[in-house]
Amino acid sequence: MNYKHSFHAGNFADVLKHMALLGLIEALQRKEAGFLLLDTHGGRGGYLLDSYEAQKTSEAAGGILRLLDRRPVEQQPKRRQAPPPMLARYLEAIDRFDAEAFPGSGSGIAPLRAYPGSPLLAARALRPQDRLVACELQPSEHAALAKALAPWPRALAELRDGYAAVKAQLPAPERRALVLIDPPFEAQEAEYDAILTAVREGLRRMPAALFAVWFPIKRKAGIARLLRRAADLPAKSVLLAELMVRPDDSPLRMNGCGLLLVNPPYRFDQALAQTLPALREGLGETLPSARLDWLRREEAA
Repeated sequence: MNYKHSFHAGNFADVLKHMALLGLIEALQRKEAGFLLLDTHGGRGGYLLDSYEAQKTSEAAGGILRLLDRRPVEQQPKRRQAPPPMLARYLEAIDRFDAEAFPGSGSGIAPLRAYPGSPLLAARALRPQDRLVACELQPSEHAALAKALAPWPRALAELRDGYAAVKAQLPAPERRALVLIDPPFEAQEAEYDAILTAVREGLRRMPAALFAVWFPIKRKAGIARLLRRAADLPAKSVLLAELMVRPDDSPLRMNGCGLLLVNPPYRFDQALAQTLPALREGLGETLPSARLDWLRREEAA
């Protein structure tokens, strides 16, 4: 595997994925009981936006840096409306992470330099009764992840295949679980098969488990098979959230991304419905669009 997320940290896909992840954690924390959060593709934990890799692609410029503008007020474009609550909480978490990583630049106007990956973002949000297991297969990335998670005793970095971890970790002793599946998609069709197999196995072992599956979109026609198969999962509900920052007229780049939410929390679709238009407006380039659809929904008796 040659993928390194440091080239893509803080891009528009990270914004959607990480905002939703924090929203899901918050929804689960409305109950006192703890839960397991399994991150199947953890990466290295945190990323420097002024690193060679991040600067080479400049993807953060079209993502988090468009939403978290630290320039003096007089240099910023006319203010939009205040962000919806779920987006606001995500931006606060990113701002706080950067300020703690670089305390000397805490003036509030210095450029954002540090961005957390999903395991580190989650670890900082969990309560003592919650537990995180983050998997990473690349030894160097795993070593960085283990170091990043060391301050949190309830967070564990495992050097292992994340799909196999679904079978190993479920059912969770906490009796509640959130599984984030965010693979690199080096081979897209094969990745779909691995994802759906893992989700089916996870649901077989723990039917009420919540799964959040991120996927890239180059051409929307290319994800039709994934969505058809997702609608047939043995779950009570499957929700699709999709963000396109530009038309899908180029198969050579990521034009959008989506999230499949299997067994999402009550009314989480309403929180996303509030937030997706703000992401479309804030991150869109040319003819952006957003979509929120139930692929499967158990009707109330």
